[in-house]
Amino acid sequence: MSTPAKQLSFTIVPDESTDSTRTYANFCAVGHTPFDMTLTFCDVRPLSERDIKSAEENQQVKAPVVSRIALPFSVVPGLINALQEQMRSMQDAQAQQSQGWPQGPLH
Repeated sequence: MSTPAKQLSFTIVPDESTDSTRTYANFCAVGHTPFDMTLTFCDVRPLSERDIKSAEENQQVKAPVVSRIALPFSVVPGLINALQEQMRSMQDAQAQQSQGWPQGPLH
C-alpha cells in the first residue's frame, strides 16, 4: 500500500543568516537558450581615454561581469511581476515624497 501524498503550503524567503554580500551592477544583458533565460550583470564604470578610443574603433565597451544567473523559463513571469510591483511601489513612494506636506487644513 502506498501512503497518501501530503499537501504542503509554504513561502520561500531569503536566508539572511548566510554570509552573502550585495553586488552592485548597473547593466544587465539578457539572453536565452532553448532551456533557460540568462541574466548577465555588469558594472559599467566611467570610460578612460583608452576605452573611448577602443569604442570608436569597434563600437564596443567591455564591462566586467559581476554575476551571471540562469533562470528556468517557469521563473521568468514571476520575476517580471515582482520587478513591475517594485517599480510601482518605488514610483508611488517618490511621488509622495515630491508632493511634500498636503495643502490645506489637516483633519
